[in-house]
Amino acid sequence: MTVIQKIERWGDVHHAKWLDVIRIVLGILIFSKGIAIVSNTNSLQDMLLQNNTFGFSGMMWSVAIHIVGFVHLVGGLLIAIGLLTRFAAVIQIPILLCAVLFVNLAQGFSALNSELWLSIIVLLLLVLFWVIGSGPFSVDQAMKKRPNIYR
Repeated sequence: MTVIQKIERWGDVHHAKWLDVIRIVLGILIFSKGIAIVSNTNSLQDMLLQNNTFGFSGMMWSVAIHIVGFVHLVGGLLIAIGLLTRFAAVIQIPILLCAVLFVNLAQGFSALNSELWLSIIVLLLLVLFWVIGSGPFSVDQAMKKRPNIYR
């Protein structure tokens, strides 16, 4: 048994039911952030071009913003319903790391920077759900309980 399999097994066994509520809220929050990103691409592109730490052109930032928006939309929906939760959390983690390290820290590390604190909390919750999985009130769990009719 590999380390990842041991972590997944431990997460499946030690999952409190109240964490499913937090998982659903987290998924809805990420999904709504995806909607906000997709609907405000021009203003986000202007902000990122001002703080251009990577030297990207406007076109590259536009593509990156659309990819991040799409990943947030799909990943947030998957996390909210509890389908492929670990995968959805893993694809969100690099985005949140970049948001914390490059976007939000550029605005300053202070108690007033609520976007930074929200990004840190979401990042920690994503790591938590990567470890513990989706929980008892999820599509994943319903699929495990249902007999496989396609065999």
